[in-house]
Formats: sequence, C-alpha cells, structure tokens
Amino acid sequence: MANSKITEADVRESLKNVADPEIGCTLTESEMLKQVTVPNDGSVQIEVELPTPAYPQRERIRERINAAISGKLPLAGPVKVTFSWSVRGKQSGGSIGLRVKNVLAVGSGKGGVGKSTVAASLAYGLKSFGAKVGLMDADVYGPSIPHMVGATGEPAMVEKRGADGQVISRIEPVESDGMKLMSIGFMIKPDQAVIWRGPMLHKLLTQFLQETDWGELDYLVIDLPPGTGDVSLTLSQLLGLAGAVVVCTPQQVALLDAMKAINMFRQVKIPVLGIVENMSGDVFGRGGAKNKAEELGVPFLGEIPMEPEICVKGDDGKISALYDDNNPARPHLLHVCESTAIQIAKQMLESPQLPGLEIL
Repeated sequence: MANSKITEADVRESLKNVADPEIGCTLTESEMLKQVTVPNDGSVQIEVELPTPAYPQRERIRERINAAISGKLPLAGPVKVTFSWSVRGKQSGGSIGLRVKNVLAVGSGKGGVGKSTVAASLAYGLKSFGAKVGLMDADVYGPSIPHMVGATGEPAMVEKRGADGQVISRIEPVESDGMKLMSIGFMIKPDQAVIWRGPMLHKLLTQFLQETDWGELDYLVIDLPPGTGDVSLTLSQLLGLAGAVVVCTPQQVALLDAMKAINMFRQVKIPVLGIVENMSGDVFGRGGAKNKAEELGVPFLGEIPMEPEICVKGDDGKISALYDDNNPARPHLLHVCESTAIQIAKQMLESPQLPGLEIL
C-alpha cells in the first residue's frame, strides 16, 4: 500500500511548478488547482478548474500532474485527476450594468470575408461547450445574423423591477436554439435599407447593450460592421471588451485590410485575440493569414476551409447544425472556438483590469 502519510501540502508542493500547457503559467498562478485530497488509502485526488469549457486536450494537464507527482512523491498511491470549469472574465459591462463576463467583437478590414459566419459559428460553438452565450449583430447596414441562425420575431419590451424596487423597461432579446440574439434585422423588413448617421448608430448600440435583458452570460459575441468605422470606438467607450477576433481570407488584399482592422483595435485599446483565416483552400490559397499573424505578433486562431456545407447551413438558417457530429466543418470551427477561448483566458490572467480609452 502507498504511504498514507503524504499530505495535501506535499502534493501541492510537488505541483507548484507544473505549467498549464495552453496558458503557460503554473496551475497555482492561474488558480486552476482547485482541490487536492489525500484519502486514508494513500491515493491522490485532484480537481482542476479550467477557465473555460472550451479547453483543448485536457489530457495533457493530467499527464503533467501524474509525471510531477510520480517524480517527487514516488510513494503516492493512484492519482485521479478530474476537471470542472468556470469561465473567468472581467465583468465587461462596467457602468452600463451588463452582466457579461467576456464581451468579444468579431471584425474584419473589408466585407465579403465571412465575418458574420465566423461570429455566429463562434457563438454557437462556445455554447456547444456548455457556456452561456449571447450574439449581438452590430452590423446595422447589413444585418445577416437573423437569417443565418434562422431566427424570426421582434424583440419585446417588458417591465421588470430593478434592485432598487423601481419598475424599468427592458428589451427582451429574441431567442433561437437557446441563444439570445439582438439585431436591427428583427426590426426592419428584409429589403429595407438603413440610412443612419453616427449618433443614431451610437444610440442603437447603447440600447442593444444597456437596455437589453441579456441576463448573466459567459460570453457575448458582437458581429461588427466591416471596415474600420466608429462602431468599435463606440463599443470601447461603452464597455470593456475581452478582445477582438479579426477575420480575413488568404489573399493579399484581404490581409492588407485585416492589418488596418488590427491597427484600429489597438488604437482604441481593444486587445486583439487573434486572426482567423476563412475560406482557406484552393480558390484563395492557404496560409496567408497565419504568416501575417506571425508578422504582426498576434495569435493565429485557426483556418476555416472553403467548405460548401458552411455556406449551405448559413443560407438555410442553420448555422448551429455545423456542430453536428458528422459535419465536415465541425473540427475546424471547434478549433477556432478553443483558440479564442484560451486567448480570452490569457488576457484575463495577463491583464485583470480592463484598459481605459484615451481619445487624443
């Protein structure tokens, strides 16, 4: 029988230098080592709390823990490692009262690169892991999220009693497949053009964020308009963002525009979580976005191939079906979700406080 005199302190000491393979810091520094128990039989039970349910290859953590314990505590009994998760975040709502741990924006330097498809896929992918997710369409001039997810209806106004006892009016978002959604596309006819100046756009975004009853969310994904307009500036003034995902295609002209988007996010102090290469394959080539990410010093979140099924599901309003077990796009999209969630967790550990914006 293994030595039953091994204590919890002994186990924690043996694990103090074990680094998380994804985030890079030790399990102690990241507060992932949730619980250590040493029963009378000499076995060791360890609970690791992951910062996101979209954590890839958990087995690597188990391997590192087992190696550390067997190397430093050879008399320890069997080691059992279990995993739980709790999404870390900065409660990005700030002064507007949004109860969301992480708000992430999905943008692009130009239109036509599949930004909205990636935003919707990212939202449903994070939801498929078990997170509580909302999806907000900030692309006022070309709202496509309602069609892509197959959602209809109109957001309703409801009266609720606030914490101070006062009755307040709140916007109830449209819900589809368990996802809370907001888009101007729910409020206008499909062929109706929106011709607005900046102040009206700012007011609408404020309503979508401040006056909408999103509830408590782990992630709120915001689909931005293409280009480098003032929507990102508005968002950076309203709340702190966990970061931005930049979508581009592999060809050079798209990469040049993606650089502009990255520089814009940096200018307004929105962390760049990374670049996604969409429509990767024979038509547009492959690898351009990865090379550009390395050049700019930003993470590469993955490539999504030129897969017809993605277009078909988007046209049919069934984006969530991309995560069906037999869908060929599923592994690529899950990889992008995992990479994005890990980058958000890194941002949380490296910069616990949300950056302020200085307008010069």
